[in-house]
Amino acid sequence: MTTKRETWKFHAHPLMANGHLQTALGIQWPRRYTHASGVKHFVPVSDGDQIVLHENTPAAVDDSLPIVLMIHGLGGCHMSTYMRRMVEHLTERGYGCFRMDMRGCGAGDVVAQRPTHCGRWQDVVAALNQIAELHPNRDTQVVGFSMGGTLTLNMLAEMGHMPVGNLQRSLIISPPIDLARVERSFRIGMGRRYDKFFVKLLWNQNLERWKLHPEAAPEKIPDPPRRLIDLDELVTAPTGGFRSAQDYYEQSSPGHKLATICQPVTIFSGEDDPIVPVDSLLGSSLSASTELFTTAHGGHLGFLAARNGDPDFRWLDWRILDWLEQGQSRTKTPRRRNANWVSAT
Repeated sequence: MTTKRETWKFHAHPLMANGHLQTALGIQWPRRYTHASGVKHFVPVSDGDQIVLHENTPAAVDDSLPIVLMIHGLGGCHMSTYMRRMVEHLTERGYGCFRMDMRGCGAGDVVAQRPTHCGRWQDVVAALNQIAELHPNRDTQVVGFSMGGTLTLNMLAEMGHMPVGNLQRSLIISPPIDLARVERSFRIGMGRRYDKFFVKLLWNQNLERWKLHPEAAPEKIPDPPRRLIDLDELVTAPTGGFRSAQDYYEQSSPGHKLATICQPVTIFSGEDDPIVPVDSLLGSSLSASTELFTTAHGGHLGFLAARNGDPDFRWLDWRILDWLEQGQSRTKTPRRRNANWVSAT
């Protein structure tokens, strides 16, 4: 596969042509969901911890379709809005679907003593191997959202040509690839609000984990950190085996590793993403197995569109389904390229 830098054809909803609005409303827009609890699989990972996979496989499953592993973003879980929407779309179309709870997230808060971080790529390997054991005759495709995409990119860079379960290809959406760059963006302007939001969310996760696993808690619970870098210095770095927050950022950022990726991956991001600055991605060297697509607008996991022929304004959901269908066509008879993918001029 040749490296491509193209623009996905996306027109933001006229009342939401702003990265901050796209990001906030993408998460908070009300929607009624069907119950999609799934079958839980507890998967051992390093250090004696576990992650949790939530499987939703239709009874009338189409064995020709791949299994889809979805990995959530920072502070999310299997019940995040984008995960729940995609479960409905995927199972309606016959795909088997797994949602991964990282360590300390969702159902993973009970079975993991240590928090997740962007360098725990081995946890993705464990998930893919578990899925291959459960469905040995079916390919697996990964859809990684934000931090879930960072984990997947680190995994792909570390594994090289080595097969991982039945992994065929990966789609990475809005990934942080330079953690220090993200942290710097949180120091100014609206970035401070995102910093405050994530610190509060992650600190509460840590407090809850320490209640469930008092043996892993510090002797004296420290005062709440004020900034994300303080939390990473206080918790992420020491529990993850890093010397400092900066050491964690350097070792766990996949940006400088993207050129080494050998397996097929598509990376997609909005250029007005207020959480993950896209300049790091646009300035990175990419491998021949990597496709890069960007849109001028869309925010962070938002992509709420104007009228464009899709069944609803959740433009990103339908592009994920397009990507999966195109993956099927590559292994079958060639089809015309989807009209929603156009080359930038």
